[in-house]
Amino acid sequence: MSAIRLIRHRDLKPTPWKNGGGETREIAAFPPGAGLEDFVWRISMATVASDGPFSAFPGIDRVLTVVDGDGIDLMVDGISRTLTPNDPPFAFAGDAPAAARLIGSVVTDINVMTRRGRCTARVSVLSGQEALVTSQDEVVILLSRSDGLEVIAEGQQLRLDRFDSLIGGAGTYRLEAGSKAADALVIELKIAD
Repeated sequence: MSAIRLIRHRDLKPTPWKNGGGETREIAAFPPGAGLEDFVWRISMATVASDGPFSAFPGIDRVLTVVDGDGIDLMVDGISRTLTPNDPPFAFAGDAPAAARLIGSVVTDINVMTRRGRCTARVSVLSGQEALVTSQDEVVILLSRSDGLEVIAEGQQLRLDRFDSLIGGAGTYRLEAGSKAADALVIELKIAD
């Protein structure tokens, strides 16, 4: 397992969208310092405040997970799909025309982007008082959707509050939430050889 890095949501700087429809906070990208044109993978959190089109990302695969708010109606390549915090992550091609319509209030989503042919992503949701994640993938990112999630890995015990993230490598991660249910996203990234 590679070194574990804890990323606090409160430390992420918001960047407003050019169209004024929301803002994005980059959680992590590879390689470090990569921009939108040269990342291999990128994980970000967006606050969507109004209806509108998604930016096109040719050659990029995306996985979108709504984590807060009423949800969105997402139209991708002419096919509509409703995404709420209770729905599983949704994968689609970044080159496909896409637009979102808010179902109600402002929505927060997690956007996982990988460069096609160079990296793949698997995103899943974990719930329960206790969970064990074992992964062989090079990069594992755990994002807490609730306060007080304890993660034990590599002899360390770390507390994640809502929207905090932990980044590590292949290994085993034990998640504990005490008397309430754990609620976390698990993002596993496999980089092509």
